[in-house]
Amino acid sequence: MSTISVREFSYNPSAVFARVEKGEAVQVTRHGNVIAILLPGSGPASRYADLVAQGKIRLKAATTSSLDRLPIWHLPAGAPDPVELLLAEREDDDR
Repeated sequence: MSTISVREFSYNPSAVFARVEKGEAVQVTRHGNVIAILLPGSGPASRYADLVAQGKIRLKAATTSSLDRLPIWHLPAGAPDPVELLLAEREDDDR
């Protein structure tokens, strides 16, 4: 995942969006703090886009090529959602 500052982004947002369209994930920072993560709308990274947007997971030093190597498991019908189970456990830990 590449990182750019808000200033760099503001100079040429179209170029940054073109990179994202090609499958690159881009972190946008302000004063060294990540304020946004731009993810491709389709492809392997799109599986995680909602969770990243909600702040439930963070992608660190990942590229779309490394996301391609993540395994995909197909759950049997009626099986509990493992992400929901992990989030519920995380909430219990926070209490």
